[in-house]
Amino acid sequence: MATHVSHVFPDMTHYHYMKQALSEADKAAESGEIPVGAVVVHNNRIIGRGHNQVELLTDPTAHAEMIALSSAFGSLNEKYLQECTMYVTLEPCPMCAGALVWAKIGRLVIAAQDEKAGACGSIFNIAQHPVLNHQIEVIHGVMEQESELLLRKFFKDLRSKK
Repeated sequence: MATHVSHVFPDMTHYHYMKQALSEADKAAESGEIPVGAVVVHNNRIIGRGHNQVELLTDPTAHAEMIALSSAFGSLNEKYLQECTMYVTLEPCPMCAGALVWAKIGRLVIAAQDEKAGACGSIFNIAQHPVLNHQIEVIHGVMEQESELLLRKFFKDLRSKK
């Protein structure tokens, strides 16, 4: 079983790809969506991108992770992503964590924890549940402050509009 790694000091590769995920999160914020972004990397190449599109698509499953996974499956023409890493700006919810397990993603790098719905160590740990057929290596805290700042700004702006 993979081990839970928390607040690792990542190499520059993690920063590079997390910046790409944050760029996706910015796209979500610009569209009025909760600013979460994700990218899937295979052999040092981004093969999937996604940002929240729940409001745009009127689909509660249109989370950044789900969209990035679909894109990655299409890029590789594969249903399993063992050799891939997903970078995501906010810890996946139970639905997304389950999808990542079913996709057999090799590694998950998370910026900010989600203390309300996180399913990769905060509230639940679906990503590494020993009963499931796959456990994901999880790294927390890569560019955490940048992601939290983006989320705080979004919700502050949302509250000021009401």
